[in-house]
Amino acid sequence: MLILTEDAVVVCKHETGRVGIKATQKLVTIHGRCVLVEPDPVGRPISGCPMVVPFKPCLVTLLVRKGYSDLLSIGGAKVCLDTVTGLTDGTPPGTVMYKVNDAGQKFVAGEA
Repeated sequence: MLILTEDAVVVCKHETGRVGIKATQKLVTIHGRCVLVEPDPVGRPISGCPMVVPFKPCLVTLLVRKGYSDLLSIGGAKVCLDTVTGLTDGTPPGTVMYKVNDAGQKFVAGEA
């Protein structure tokens, strides 16, 4: 499993809705790009979701359901892996997930 950086591509399940990534720590980088840690990517905006009335498009990420490393942490915050997934605020409620399409780097792996 690859470790996520601020260049990660995270999308809603509709594939065109892209999550705006912003790293919450600046201490550790991979090739000059900040590593994502818990609580990333919670509460991030989603742009480009194609859902329309009567459905609500995905606009923000909710809590991560899985994908934080139990072995690796930075400053006590668990590192995000390319298995990160969780719900969005899109409708129907509780059914629309977000997922990682690209970790933002291809060199450093971690364990769950």
